[in-house]
Amino acid sequence: MKKFPTVLFLGDGMADEPLGELDGKTPIEYANTPNMDWIASHGRCGTMLTLPEGYPTSSDVANMSVLGGNLAKELCGRGPLEAASQGIAMGPDDVLFRVNLITIAPDGTLKDFSGGHVGEAEQKEAIALLNEHIAKDWKGNPGEYIRFYAGVSYRNLLLLHGPAFSGSAVAYDKPDDNSGNPVFDHMPRAKSPDGEYTAKVLCDVMKRGAEVLKGRGANGIWTWSGGKAGAIHSVSKLYGTKCAIIAAVDVINGLGCTMGLDVIKVPGATGYIDTNYEGKADAAIKAVKDGYGFVYVHVEATDEVSHLQDLKLKLKAIEDFDRRLVGRVISALGDKCAYAVLPDHPVPLHLGKHTRTPVPVAVYQPGVEPDGVMRYSETDAPSGSLGHLQGGGLMDALLKS
Repeated sequence: MKKFPTVLFLGDGMADEPLGELDGKTPIEYANTPNMDWIASHGRCGTMLTLPEGYPTSSDVANMSVLGGNLAKELCGRGPLEAASQGIAMGPDDVLFRVNLITIAPDGTLKDFSGGHVGEAEQKEAIALLNEHIAKDWKGNPGEYIRFYAGVSYRNLLLLHGPAFSGSAVAYDKPDDNSGNPVFDHMPRAKSPDGEYTAKVLCDVMKRGAEVLKGRGANGIWTWSGGKAGAIHSVSKLYGTKCAIIAAVDVINGLGCTMGLDVIKVPGATGYIDTNYEGKADAAIKAVKDGYGFVYVHVEATDEVSHLQDLKLKLKAIEDFDRRLVGRVISALGDKCAYAVLPDHPVPLHLGKHTRTPVPVAVYQPGVEPDGVMRYSETDAPSGSLGHLQGGGLMDALLKS
């Protein structure tokens, strides 16, 4: 089969479950999505398992799955991936943890895992305070130190430097799984004796963080998903084509650059519903015209509004994704380019958190016979000819000669 340039549209958390208020339809089924439906009706459909049992229900896991990563050998946690996106060099004694700026309710429960989608000014001020009052004064073993780094909005990093620190030996709970739960009942804990010291430090940092940020909108921190830098295979080398990634958030950009995809930054890409869809679309169009054989376009907005359990915003985000991104790219590149569309995982509105349910996939490739599925949805996709994909199945179907 002749190889065509491929654009993959990833709507983070877009998949859902049937809702009574939508007459038993899912948000994807209910929303107006003519462009995703075009990919489905002119191509082939199926499902993909992106969050297998035994791994966290996290977007770094899910997006690595979509890109064909070997989870057992290559998964390193969000911290190192976000560090790679920020250009933070990691040494062998460095462990990076993701740090959410959060809002803790007066009763000690988690009110908002995003700190109210904290703005840049408040975020940078909060990180400066944490460095001034925690990192600067922290006394550990000789040669050890800690440091906070600002990322995008509520998504930030904590570096622990020293040979006694571990990421893999520490268990953690995801903040977006624990809205309404007591924050300090869900702190990091050791999985083995090797993790006891690290877990103790992280718990101390979380407690002190709440003291430092008291009275602010984002008045606490949540540390999770830590690890050390590891070796991950290059998608570009594996498939022999120039690859790019377009995303707003560090974890996805970091995953892309560690897997051999060139990161294309788009002004106004925010990781929320006000993101620059048209800018992302135009960047993808330009990348294809510049000779990229594979372009991965990630949108975070659908995930964020799903965690908020806001049906109206989820429908809007899906329709914006379809019209302002998918439709704009297809209109510019036409039917001589290949397209794929899928979420990385579901976020059912009634739960507000990630689930392991396989996600719907649609793939259009010029010259490949359609399989008869006429609509892109969780209900229709499983009957398509792509079957039930996992591992490197999707990437092989898209890029393998």
